[in-house]
Amino acid sequence: MNYPEGVSPQDFNSALEAFRRIVGDDKLFTEEGDVALYRDAYSPKWGEPEELVASAAVAPTTVEQVQAIVKAANRFKVPLYAISTGKNLGYGGSAPNMTGSVIVDLKLMNKVLEVDDKRNFCIVEPGVSYFDLYTYIQERGLNVMMDVPDPGWGSPLGNALDHGVGYTWGNYRDHFGSHCGMEVVLPNGELLRTGMAAVPGAETWGENKYGFGAYVDGLFAQSNFGIVTKMGFWMMPQPEHFLSCMVKVPKYRDLIPLIDTVNYLEDQGLIGHPRYSCPMDALCMMWEPEVYKPTPELMKLNNQPGGASVAEYEDYAARQGLEYWNVTLNFYGPKKTVYANWEYAQDKFAGIKGVKFEELESYGLPMNKATAEKLRHKVAVGIPNMSIFSIGARSEAVPDPGDGHAWFAPILPRSGEAFIKGHEVFCQAAKQLNLTGAPIAPTNVPQTWQYRTYIYLFPFFISRSNKEVNKQAYEQFIQLVKIGADQGWTEYRTAPLFQDLVASTYSFNDNALLRFQNQLKDAVDPNGIIAPGRGGIWPKRYREGV
Repeated sequence: MNYPEGVSPQDFNSALEAFRRIVGDDKLFTEEGDVALYRDAYSPKWGEPEELVASAAVAPTTVEQVQAIVKAANRFKVPLYAISTGKNLGYGGSAPNMTGSVIVDLKLMNKVLEVDDKRNFCIVEPGVSYFDLYTYIQERGLNVMMDVPDPGWGSPLGNALDHGVGYTWGNYRDHFGSHCGMEVVLPNGELLRTGMAAVPGAETWGENKYGFGAYVDGLFAQSNFGIVTKMGFWMMPQPEHFLSCMVKVPKYRDLIPLIDTVNYLEDQGLIGHPRYSCPMDALCMMWEPEVYKPTPELMKLNNQPGGASVAEYEDYAARQGLEYWNVTLNFYGPKKTVYANWEYAQDKFAGIKGVKFEELESYGLPMNKATAEKLRHKVAVGIPNMSIFSIGARSEAVPDPGDGHAWFAPILPRSGEAFIKGHEVFCQAAKQLNLTGAPIAPTNVPQTWQYRTYIYLFPFFISRSNKEVNKQAYEQFIQLVKIGADQGWTEYRTAPLFQDLVASTYSFNDNALLRFQNQLKDAVDPNGIIAPGRGGIWPKRYREGV
């Protein structure tokens, strides 16, 4: 048993008995095999003493049970760590920030409370997955479209609270930005609602997020100020037509005018998610091995720490008849409108020498199942699936896959110049660190899920059988976080193992932001029971010793 720090075995067992009385014998999990299911399956500390693991888990089915669990945890000062569906793989999975925490597993709170396809919003509980919400919408023939991330088994609520992102219009693919109102169990067990949800009898929970007074919703994302039990989201009306087209440019530095033009189109509201790719990029090959094919020559270029030179990649692309960069543009709306916007977009790109255009997909909505199966990226029309999440599975691009990965995901400015600088910094770092496990090269593409900034994304692969590989990945990850922070680029999201480090990089005025968060933590959670360490925020009892 991994007892929480500062909690006696007697108090811990008393807390478990209290939890048992609240939820019943069948919803309290203390056996080693059951608790092991809450490990971070992709932890670089797998099997090491430093691995962050839970002590037990409890699965409430109602908000009243969550309140009772929180009150009992306060009596015995037992730390809790809440999860929605626990599918945050690559960013920590279901593992807590502090070993010994009791997982509050909210998967059984899985009701879709409301979907309105005239006012275009939904209200859901934490255990509702994207698959669940999609099924609810389809079975009722509702005229709304979801915005979904790569793995459809995740929770809209949980994904939003970790600042997760998706694939349609900018204002919808920011999942926390598109949330509207929430219900929260505070650290003392009291129930809070925000925005219009705080008004008894109001019918605008899912429509007006601000209500009146201080806006507090952001305190409950990537933090530990309460347990969110309900959340509203704005939803996209299902458009009449979906058009997907590709723009291809031949040279490395064409990335600059390419990005400038895409930004102009997106900021005018003419396109949805722009998806950049490079035929030579290792990550693109992992995501879409059926589209981006490796050759022995390309694998040799990519297997160098930091990849090959730009000149070598340009030469390879020219000899293979490939572009250096491409971007897929998605258009939504009436058929006449989307084709007019595509024609306008081609005019805007025409000044790039050697640019080529290709229409990829054109479908009316709603589409039948057979048509949906043909889609290249189902997420672009709000269909949850698991196909993109197969990154790292055995393929020509990954002949010897690892057992998981930890995402390195710093935020960069939304410009070609900034991303080219990112190539220079991270490729040089890869050479200096002899970093061969992560796919870093001047072929890495901007990830555009966040509206108005880019994510420079690549995975560190993890092995359960080779501790040296994991040790090296862990140390290299830390070095790259520091290198990125020196440039003003730091993570938007990370696994618990790295959250203290990442929080420390938001260091303006001697970490005034974190110090303020710690003050709030001590005020609302004096016993420090809600997710100690989440987001780098530690309660006083653990900052100063139990």
